[in-house]
Amino acid sequence: MADNLTGNIEVKDSQISSKKRRGFMSLQLSNVSAREWISKQRESIQPWSEFINTKRFKVPKSVAPIGKRVIKNVEKFQSNYLFVFLGLVVFCILTSPFLLVAMATSLGACYIISLKNKETPVKFMGKELSLAQQYTAVGVASFPLFWIAGAGSIVFWIIGASVFLILLHATVYQTEQEVEDQELEMEPV
Repeated sequence: MADNLTGNIEVKDSQISSKKRRGFMSLQLSNVSAREWISKQRESIQPWSEFINTKRFKVPKSVAPIGKRVIKNVEKFQSNYLFVFLGLVVFCILTSPFLLVAMATSLGACYIISLKNKETPVKFMGKELSLAQQYTAVGVASFPLFWIAGAGSIVFWIIGASVFLILLHATVYQTEQEVEDQELEMEPV
């Protein structure tokens, strides 16, 4: 028995444009503060051509201006530095095959658990387990895999490399004020 369903579907223009606006970096988050933080970070990304402008790289003449320079550059390029950090995370995950396998195994187990819970609640030894308890069990079971994969050392490597690269960039990148002061400086005759 096949029912013949016909009709016109009306799609509001506002629905289409909101989907197009989201684009590649769309995230559906339930936490309002997380959504606001992410939108703020998206808006404050500086152009990458400005971020890697080698004409603005100059070692400070003394130690005195380093603190102000670092603070101003971290404020200005905070979102860009976040992408540098995320790039290092992706690099470490992709270059460590066993860590990649451990993560895939853990995420696969969590996915299977979510599918099983949609059908019927999971029972263990006669007791119904909540979703949080099941995820905790996956985390505990995954811990040895992450230990063997060297996840702890990778975390510290990512933190160290990020701090080094960010501080190096923030230290040698001249602020707008320093560039203006340098242009206005007159050489004695």
